[in-house]
Amino acid sequence: MRLSEEQVLTLAPDEPSMKAGKALAGIAKWVSKGASEHALWGECQGSGSKPYQTQIDLSDIAFKCSCPSRKFPCKHGIGLMLLYARQPELFTDNIPPAWVNDWLQKRSQKESKQTGKEEKTVDETAQAKRQQARQQKVEDGIYELLLWMKDIVRNGLIQLPEKGTSYWEIMARRMVDAQAPGLAGMVRGLSEINFYSEGWQHQFMDQFLRIYLVAQGFNKGEELPELLQQELRSLVGFTQSQEALRQQTGTKDTWLILNKQSTEEDNLTTEKYWLYGLHSFQPALILQFYARGMSRPQLLLTPGMSIEAELVFFPSNVPLRAIIKEPVTNNSLQDTYGLTGWQELAVAETLLSKEMPVRSERPYIVQQLTPVQHNMKWWLKDRHEQIMPLKSGFRNIWKLLSLSGGLPLDMALLGKEQEYEPLGVWHNGTYKLL
Repeated sequence: MRLSEEQVLTLAPDEPSMKAGKALAGIAKWVSKGASEHALWGECQGSGSKPYQTQIDLSDIAFKCSCPSRKFPCKHGIGLMLLYARQPELFTDNIPPAWVNDWLQKRSQKESKQTGKEEKTVDETAQAKRQQARQQKVEDGIYELLLWMKDIVRNGLIQLPEKGTSYWEIMARRMVDAQAPGLAGMVRGLSEINFYSEGWQHQFMDQFLRIYLVAQGFNKGEELPELLQQELRSLVGFTQSQEALRQQTGTKDTWLILNKQSTEEDNLTTEKYWLYGLHSFQPALILQFYARGMSRPQLLLTPGMSIEAELVFFPSNVPLRAIIKEPVTNNSLQDTYGLTGWQELAVAETLLSKEMPVRSERPYIVQQLTPVQHNMKWWLKDRHEQIMPLKSGFRNIWKLLSLSGGLPLDMALLGKEQEYEPLGVWHNGTYKLL
């Protein structure tokens, strides 16, 4: 890039610098000089023993000089550019010396960092705007959801069995539009209740209050502890970066693979793997998703086996969902101790409910349970003669009875509060899936 003499003079910071620069625009003042496509440089002899090193970045017109002046450009820079503008043929040296190359390289690195910083700032700003917009959409959706719920309470529950599927689906879709898919799933859960079964009101109110607690808790997010905030955001439908989780330290253990559950909806298959830490006594849920026609995920877990692995749990007061951080090794499923009975499980459930009233089912291992029938229902009796009802709709009762033969077995269970579903049993030293 070349500038005309008039353009060079407009760069002068003041009138004295312009005059001094014009006085230095002669060949006699410069010990050396050179020019390349990107830079202009020269050494100007001053009053000292060493000449001043002057350099100019032509790509964006930047100056540097070893003279003590604090003006940019200094008189040496103006003089060098004027000389180049008037007599470019004198600048025969086209190879920049080391002191020029070093300066240009540092400028290039600084500009690259600055550009990256600006791009990052732009990305972060755009991301913040998107997050703020979604936050507002979710808050607006929750406002409508709470009004809808108040109408249900105001009108009473007696008319709910007459409501069609569309009544629940309209609000579920509104939650999808509000970018709150977790709440949409909870609303759809209301439509799945059998309104013609005995005691449906209890089941309805349990799910109804769960939705209310999540919605109100989300609205009061900043007033709550950090882990509880993250748990509620997850329940609403905000996702967490798994790559960020993988950078965290996890829990290393021998994990028993108790069972696998698969569901398919809208061509999307969801696989749930229920795990239990042999030494940490920590339950875990591993989720995998894949669409129809796509290859299955690389992670292969075999129910009835155990793995040596490091798991990182999603932030929560009562951690459950996790990702596997390290490669896994399958082993035979080992015996485990588990809880001694229903009283011990009730204590564990009470502590969990204290930390997180709104939570999902989780796996347990309970020793020496026997299936028994009482009042036309199936129950599980522990060694202390205390009983707990089997989850409604449990389909493998006859397989459980055939394995039990009337004798107690150690069982892996899935459930919460007052209903549990057997996942598998230890029979003759071998873990059997149900």
